[in-house]
Amino acid sequence: MKNVTNIRIQRVAAVLLIGCVTASCVSRAGADWPNWRGPNGNGSVSTGSFPTTWTIENIAWKYSMPGKGSSTPIVLNDRIYLTTPADGQDAIVALNLQGEQMWLTPCGSESAARHRLGSSCNASPVTDGQGVFAYFRSSRLVALELDGSMRWSKDLAAAFGPEKLFWDQGTSPVVTDEHVILVRMHEGESWIAAFDKSTGELSWQEQRNFKTPPENDNGYTTPVFFKHHGKDAFLVWGADHLTAHSAADGSLLFTCEGFNPEGTGLWPAIASPVLSGNLVIVPVGRDDRQGQGKLHAVRLDGQGDVTATHRAWQRDDVGVFVCSPVEYAGRIYLLRPKGEIVCLDPETGSTIWAESLPRARTSYYASPIIANGVLYAAREDGVVFAARVDGKFEVLSENALQEQIVASPVADQGRLLLRGDQHLFCVELAKP
Repeated sequence: MKNVTNIRIQRVAAVLLIGCVTASCVSRAGADWPNWRGPNGNGSVSTGSFPTTWTIENIAWKYSMPGKGSSTPIVLNDRIYLTTPADGQDAIVALNLQGEQMWLTPCGSESAARHRLGSSCNASPVTDGQGVFAYFRSSRLVALELDGSMRWSKDLAAAFGPEKLFWDQGTSPVVTDEHVILVRMHEGESWIAAFDKSTGELSWQEQRNFKTPPENDNGYTTPVFFKHHGKDAFLVWGADHLTAHSAADGSLLFTCEGFNPEGTGLWPAIASPVLSGNLVIVPVGRDDRQGQGKLHAVRLDGQGDVTATHRAWQRDDVGVFVCSPVEYAGRIYLLRPKGEIVCLDPETGSTIWAESLPRARTSYYASPIIANGVLYAAREDGVVFAARVDGKFEVLSENALQEQIVASPVADQGRLLLRGDQHLFCVELAKP
């Protein structure tokens, strides 16, 4: 095993540009993992071979993080990018695929986390192939060049007031051809805004304010791109409402409510929706409480208020709370708080099968991924499970990394990246 320390070296030249990534082609095929939920935006990849068993002694390398972070790394063109606190500053760090630090750029003063699982760096960065964009708990939105130099930095608290969330911030930015888009859903003025990727200037802003029970206006979800009647659009889930917006100007395309008719409180939106064909699967409520986890499916071709017209199905007996669902090979997979995995038919909502990972006292907060038929699920105590889900369910391995994990795994070019609260681990297939 190669132990890679935090060494600072000269910033390298910018890597070759790969062309613009639009709202519709964020889901392009390829080995890169340019955003939190991967190249297809659904938490899965369908090709490649990946390790299914390992130990802490035979990993490929580990990188010692300069501070505790909870964000998921991203990968582009043989570079790994992730956010981390460093010397009292929020920062973005770039590594090569051997785990060597290429550069580390401070981005502003670190903001102390409110809760034990959180940090100042919860949201994952995103790249369009020309820059790296990140949002921090301090309310600072930044854009870096691929060589680590600062393109621009915006203090959104100064511009729009502080973000008032009960938990630590977690919404990741997303990118289109021209904009980096950010959603703020909190106890205060809520909105969706687009900032020019080149300058950081505000291009448009769409208000998103709904009256909700206590804490339900707090949102931690990330927008999901889709095509609405042939045009680029994105979905936002939070504040007991699903809204669809034009990617060009943020204008409202449709809205759906009625997800919480009883008016239950303390239902912040944490798990992001996932697409399957012309449906979006929406996690509602909190599955960590008895009888409060639900799942809804909404058709995507509506306009205006689609509350009464575009619901496909609803489940009141199963759901998730923190872990976002995965779509793989035409099925939906849920990872429930204590390790139950549920496979659903997205067209009907019916359960195809339900199995459980080995139980423990700790819960799951990292969203799972599926890589070519194998589901990877990281438990809070640092145990990562590999389970075959393509066909018959089979637990393949139980791998202890011996530190807290709340960040989602990443599958890229035959390797797994696993971010703990102290290290970034790389697991690779054994060399022949």
